[in-house]
Amino acid sequence: MAQHVAQPTATTPALPATLPLKAIAPWAVFFGILMLVLLYFVGAEQGATAVVSGEGVHEWVHDARHLLGFPCH
Repeated sequence: MAQHVAQPTATTPALPATLPLKAIAPWAVFFGILMLVLLYFVGAEQGATAVVSGEGVHEWVHDARHLLGFPCH
């Protein structure tokens, strides 16, 4: 009975796929602007630079302000 032994073959190692910067940049800008808007509403809205009148925004983000260390009282 003959035994077959696996012979190593010369293959190139698999390289991870790369994402081009042009594909990532619009999403990075979008999420960066979104985070800045959220930071504004949590940290500064209903203060000296209020964009929305009333207490609605303040009540929605009140607990987040305390959690993140922003003073609101």
